[in-house]
Amino acid sequence: MGHGSPEWQMAHILAGVLISESCSSRWCFGEVWFWFAEQHEFKKPNDDRALHLMTKCAQTVMQELEDIAIAYGQSDEYSFVFKKKSRWFKRRASKFMTHVVSQFASSYVFYWKDYFKDQQLLYPPGFDGRIVLYPSNQNLKDYLSWRQADCHVNNLYNTVFWMLVQRSGLTPVQAQDRLQGTLAGDKNEILFSEFNINYNNEPLMYRKGTVLIWQKVNEVITKKIKLPKETEEKEVEVTRTRTKVVPLHCDIIGDQFWEEYPEILAEDG
Repeated sequence: MGHGSPEWQMAHILAGVLISESCSSRWCFGEVWFWFAEQHEFKKPNDDRALHLMTKCAQTVMQELEDIAIAYGQSDEYSFVFKKKSRWFKRRASKFMTHVVSQFASSYVFYWKDYFKDQQLLYPPGFDGRIVLYPSNQNLKDYLSWRQADCHVNNLYNTVFWMLVQRSGLTPVQAQDRLQGTLAGDKNEILFSEFNINYNNEPLMYRKGTVLIWQKVNEVITKKIKLPKETEEKEVEVTRTRTKVVPLHCDIIGDQFWEEYPEILAEDG
């Protein structure tokens, strides 16, 4: 039975093993997030504390599972893309799922106070996830493009909606009625003409979401060393190169990003 045959693929699916030579994505998102955000008084339309906390959790997941090539997050969700040749947990779907979600959820609770210094965590949040296999790099890029496009659509709507509520005094129902049937151009016009807001000047993190990739960065650290013929240690600055998970707020729908970071989807990356 050949590896490309439907029978081989079905056998692996039934066994809960992810087919090799395919990109796999884990989608981790908060359960009943609306109520969680309400009870913890998240700022609207965007709360930098919540967004940065989500990114910190995603970075922790990537540092724990180094076979993650790239992650993308917005609002209450993060997608993690594992390398095609990853052999983590013998590619068992259940292991991937439980490890990513549990690591993310525990990190959210652990790092909460670093971002919400004056807001007590009232109860532990829950996170759900799913696994999707993509047979080609183009399929994967299409998926990530969809998530970023979704980020733009949702953020544009939420920005106008909350301006109407917070600054124009409309009720949520009235604001929803006002925006019903409007296109992107209409929403941009409302923001500019009524609130003097140019949507294109809104922070990239809100409009584009957050991309996490591995990059080599130089770090300057201070070390104590003892020089020859000297009796006391001396502090000196040392530069070292480390590979770290770095957040970017950029477009991933076009080709420029993928051309700039071809190693992300490289076969042996």
